[in-house]
Amino acid sequence: MQRPESVPLQDAELVIFDWDGTLVDSRGVIVDTLRASLQEVGLPALPDRELQQVIGLGLQEAIEALVPHADPPTRDRLREAYGRRFQSYRATDMPFFPGAAEGLEALAAEGRALAVATGKSRRGLDRMLMEWGLEERFQATRCADETCSKPDPRMVHELLEETGVAPERAVLVGDTAFDMEMAYRAGLHRVAVTYGVHEPERLAPWAPHALADSFPEVLDHLGCEGLESEPAQGYN
Repeated sequence: MQRPESVPLQDAELVIFDWDGTLVDSRGVIVDTLRASLQEVGLPALPDRELQQVIGLGLQEAIEALVPHADPPTRDRLREAYGRRFQSYRATDMPFFPGAAEGLEALAAEGRALAVATGKSRRGLDRMLMEWGLEERFQATRCADETCSKPDPRMVHELLEETGVAPERAVLVGDTAFDMEMAYRAGLHRVAVTYGVHEPERLAPWAPHALADSFPEVLDHLGCEGLESEPAQGYN
């Protein structure tokens, strides 16, 4: 049976967003929390750039990538320390990138279905949505602690099933190779933002359909008008 052709980006019915590094500028908070947590449990310090590279993974997968030789009890202590420390931050400590909040509103006004696929915990994402007053903005959300972590495509498959949208009519917007690989494996269009965690050369192997240097450029690729492009204050 022949697979249906994908629609143009401008006609995508469902837009799935990564959270950290795509919608909100949380890099500093995450890196600071990881650094302090490593120190608390007595593990060697790691360069900030190395800590930054795991943003986007579920916490368990991020810890395994950062300290692969640590024993399970140490990893458990690190995970507890990170969760406790991260809870001290508020949503306002991790502001939206320029144009992102307005862009979500503009996309919703066009009748697009919006979703989130994130490495955050369910408790963490729900707290952010509540503090920003965005509980009703997204039709569906998935977090790493309730399904498989990126780059496994299961998170996307579940979002597609919940929203009733076929993969060829959806697009994923993200800033990491984990996002791009997940979307590639799920058969989705991919918009890679270059102001986030991973450099363009890390995103390129997963053949994104478009690159965006700012959130207004994301909207341009999606055919959503109303915001002028201006460079985001990126990580790199």
